[in-house]
Amino acid sequence: MRPILEARGLTKRYGKTQALAGLDLVVSPGRVVALLGPNGAGKTTFVRMVATLLHPDAGTLYVDGIDALRKPAKARQVIGLAGQFAAVEEAMTGRENLEMVGHLFGLGRKDARSAARRVLDQMGLTDDADRLVRTYSGGMRRRIDLGVSLVGTPRLLLLDEPTTGLDPGSRIQLWDAIRSLVATGTDILLTTQYLDEADRLASDIVIIDHGKVIAAGTPADLKTRAGNDMIEVHVRDAGHLPAVCGVLAEIGHDPRVDVPQRRAYVAVDDGSSRLMDALRVLDQRGITVEDISLRRPTLDEVFLSITGKPVADAPAERKAS
Repeated sequence: MRPILEARGLTKRYGKTQALAGLDLVVSPGRVVALLGPNGAGKTTFVRMVATLLHPDAGTLYVDGIDALRKPAKARQVIGLAGQFAAVEEAMTGRENLEMVGHLFGLGRKDARSAARRVLDQMGLTDDADRLVRTYSGGMRRRIDLGVSLVGTPRLLLLDEPTTGLDPGSRIQLWDAIRSLVATGTDILLTTQYLDEADRLASDIVIIDHGKVIAAGTPADLKTRAGNDMIEVHVRDAGHLPAVCGVLAEIGHDPRVDVPQRRAYVAVDDGSSRLMDALRVLDQRGITVEDISLRRPTLDEVFLSITGKPVADAPAERKAS
């Protein structure tokens, strides 16, 4: 089966800044792929290349079998792009926005109306189609903005931070809309800083750092890389955390501390056995704990183990990427 996206050896330099350093990525159809990485890692540069908005210094890039570097206009016919911020006209209705975009795609009046009806149904906005967009909630605006990118029925939809600034309820609504698109044959490549979003939506996760893919796989695969299990200890007094870390260091590798949450955790193999070891040693040393649990690692912990830094501490994104 032909990949929906195939990038080989993509490089891009802005002066002394190496935004992409030989990036390789192959995406199979029928998948939602989440692109993760610290700010400045090259995510935005790569997405702009796929959208044919930026040309690499070297490398090849194919979208649905089309050479996107040599035939960008043809590649754009199978690509949809929704950025971080709504790009719709607030003084028009949702339906009018979609019909206007249909005309920009070269559709006649009848076809533009048909495309608008289809997208409104996909986005769950049929009942609100004739309201002015300025009366929409934040979640509805993001859905109509996503709908605009679907008027041309793209094979590949690029979503850049699709739920930035949305409340939890609106995020869930948008997630449902994204899942429905995949079910109807649209492949999705998204960037996000919300790792729970990647965990819930993505079939595959790709982590980029310093302009290269440093890890890729299903969420379950990547969680296994961070350790088969996590032992997490909560204490009532944060002053006990150093002693707890000392115990966890004896049963796992590189324990981590979250002082505000008064917890420490470590990745281990043979979790059940190691949990009993931790309980025994904590008791022997008279360390009082409020709770201790055995669980699977989160994507935040995967990101930390692979990149060496948590998402919240990632450096500010360089202008170049």
